[in-house]
Parts: sequence; structure tokens; C-alpha cells
Amino acid sequence: MPNKPEPKEAFPYKPPDETIKQKYRHIFAIDKPLDDRFLKVAFDKIVAALLLMAAAPILLILKIAYVIEGWLIPDNRGPMFFSYNAVSAGRVFPKYKIRLIKMKYIDQVGAKRGDWHAYSAEWTPESRTHVGHFVKKFYLDELPQFYNILRGDMSIVGPRPLAVHHYERDQQQGNVTRFLIKGGMLGLGHVMKGTPEMGNPVYEYDYIDKYLKLSPFLLLWLDLVIIGRGIKVIARGKGL
Repeated sequence: MPNKPEPKEAFPYKPPDETIKQKYRHIFAIDKPLDDRFLKVAFDKIVAALLLMAAAPILLILKIAYVIEGWLIPDNRGPMFFSYNAVSAGRVFPKYKIRLIKMKYIDQVGAKRGDWHAYSAEWTPESRTHVGHFVKKFYLDELPQFYNILRGDMSIVGPRPLAVHHYERDQQQGNVTRFLIKGGMLGLGHVMKGTPEMGNPVYEYDYIDKYLKLSPFLLLWLDLVIIGRGIKVIARGKGL
């Protein structure tokens, strides 16, 4: 596959400015991932299990739709699920998603390595299948990450886990948040999607500051607030 410029939407995260470095200098001083918070982990696993069961009919309908589309349009055939290597709390894991694009747009060699670049054509609407276009619009491609949460790879709330090379770039920029806590499906920064604040790292540092200081129940309440904001983003159907 020819090399193409990396889509800017894939990495909107900015480096920390001096204000962030000063205000959250206690966070920059931490040199190892933070311990899990028991109530947060318990909530994550219970909710992930319930939502996976609730999503089972949706996943079944999508699977049927993928099969039908593959019958009608042979170029659109292929597996519904895939994974690429991402980083959460400094650890590499396979991040599961629903395939959006036609197989001919996937670099099969890179895919075997778990390289995000193999699937980066998902940012080009013309490369998507018809079902993939619908799936992307309503963020349904993220549903398999509830399985990642059950495995302990991720949390429901936390900084979005990045592909390995994006994580390394984030580290080189001076950010430390994704090294310190598990990545999440939603985060204080990610729910800013569609606004100029998307990519501003201050929200991730603010969340970790609260992670360190809040009681288990207040942290859980914060997660519920963030989840509520995320549901509003999803309901707008702007995931294109």
C-alpha cells in the first residue's frame, strides 16, 4: 500500500503547556502506574458485562448485516472484528474494534503485527463498507472494547488508549497520563469531541488529579458524569 499522510483526526492530542506542568507537577513526579481503585474496577467490570449482554443482539444484527453486504458486494466481505496494539497504563494490549473498511484497504502485513497503520483508511469515508459507515457514525465500532474492560486492559473512563506509535509520540511531547492509569472508552478530554477543546491535555491531568484525591464514591460519581456526557456525544451520531 502506498504511504499516505496520517489523518490528523487520529492524533489531536497536544503537549502540556507550562501552566499544566506547574499546576500538576505532582503528577509529573509519579514514576510508575497508579494502583487501581477497587470500586472503579468493580463498577467497570459489572457495567461492561451487563452492556456486553445488552449489546449481543446489536452485534448479532450487525454480523448479519455484514454477511448480507458481503454477499451483495463481494469487495466488502471480511471479518467483523479486528484488533491493533494500543497502550493502557504503559502496557501494550490488543484493542478490539469492529471493522469499518473494505479488506482491500487493510495492509495485511501490518495487520498481522497489530499495527494501527494497517487500518488507518477508516478515516477515509470512501474506504468504508455501507455497514461500516453506519457503525462509525454511532461509535458502534467501540463496542468490543467492553471485552477489553472485562479483561482488565481498559476502564470505562480514562484517557483514550492510543496506538503504540501515537503513545510514543504522546510521551515524546511530554504527556504522562496514559502511562499512569488505564485508558478508557470515555474521558474528560474525549467527551469534548467536536469542540476546539478536543485534544487539550488539561482535562486528562484534571482527571488524574481527581483520581488521586477523590474518595472512591466521589470518583465513581465523576465517572458517571463523564459517561453521561459521552452518551450525549454518541446520541448526536457525529462519529464520522
